[in-house]
Amino acid sequence: MLTENLFDSVLLSPVRQRADTLYIVSGYASATMAHRHFRELQRFRRPVKVELIVGMTVQDGLSAKDHQGFRDLVSDTFSCRYVAYNQPVHTKTFAWYSEEKPRVGFSGSANYTQSAFSGARREAMTEHDAEESRDYFDLIRQDTVDCRDPQVANLIAIHAEPEHSIRQANEDDRGTEEDAESDARVAGQLERLPHRKISFLDRYGDLPQRSGLNWGQRPDEGREPNQAYIRVPSAVYNTDYFPPRGEQFTIITDDGMHLICSRVSDRAKSISTRSNSDIGRYFRQRINVPLGEPVTAEDLARYGRADVDFYKIDEETYYMDFSV
Repeated sequence: MLTENLFDSVLLSPVRQRADTLYIVSGYASATMAHRHFRELQRFRRPVKVELIVGMTVQDGLSAKDHQGFRDLVSDTFSCRYVAYNQPVHTKTFAWYSEEKPRVGFSGSANYTQSAFSGARREAMTEHDAEESRDYFDLIRQDTVDCRDPQVANLIAIHAEPEHSIRQANEDDRGTEEDAESDARVAGQLERLPHRKISFLDRYGDLPQRSGLNWGQRPDEGREPNQAYIRVPSAVYNTDYFPPRGEQFTIITDDGMHLICSRVSDRAKSISTRSNSDIGRYFRQRINVPLGEPVTAEDLARYGRADVDFYKIDEETYYMDFSV
C-alpha cells in the first residue's frame, strides 16, 4: 500500500520505466492538478499522453473554472471526458501503458486533485492490474461526453460557482438597473472570505523598475519585456494562505479572467502565471500600458490603485480584485 509520495509514485515514476500513456478514472478532478502534472511530465522530454474521465459530473456537475481549464489543456497528449449518462462514478483508477502494452495500475482513495496528491490529507493507493483498469476505463467511457462537445452544458451542470457567488457581474449582469444590488451581494460574499491586500510598490513607496510588474524590463538579459510577477510580502508568504511552491492554483479576476498561477522564486515569495508574460500582459492591458513597455507608478496612479485584493475561495481558487 502506498501512503506517501503519491504524486511521484503514481503519476511520475512509471514514466521512468518507459510508460507513455496514462488512463485515469477519477470521481473528482481539477484543472490545476492536470496543469501541474503536465508541467512535471514535460521534464522527461518525451511525449506522455493522459486520458482523463471525471466520474461524478453526472451527479455533481463541474465548476466553470475546471471545465474551461480542461478545455484549454486539450491537445495531442491530453483528453478529458465527463460521465454524463447512467450512474455517477466515484472510482479512482490509474492505468499506465507503454506502446499499448499494460505496465502498472493503481487504485485507491486519491482523486486526481492537488489536495489528494499533495499530502494535505491522508490517501492510500495500491498497485492494481493495469489491463483491468484500462478495461474499466473503456467501460466507463461509453457513458461520457468529450469536454469540448458543444452539448456538454445540456448534459451536465457547469456551475458558475464559486465565481458566480463571489462576483455576479458577468457580461449579462453589467450595465443593468440591478448593478447596485449585485455589488452589495458581491461585497457580502467577499467579507466572509480570508483576505490579503498586496501592493505593487516597495517599502519606500516606489514601483520597482526591474522586478514585479517590470520583471521583464531587462534587455541586457534578453528577457521578454512583458514578464512579471506579484511580489508576496513576508507576512503572507510565511503563512499557508497561498499553496506551497510547486502547486498550481487558479486566480479568478474581477473582470472574469482565469489565470493558472504558482509561487516562484526563493522562498516562494512571488506569484506568476505558467508563462511569466501572461500576468504582465494582463496588468498592462488592464491599466492601458502598451505591451512591452515599462509600467510606472504614474500609470498605476492614473488607473486608480497600486495594489490588489486576494480572497481565498478554497485551496486551489482565489479571487483577485483590481477594480477601481
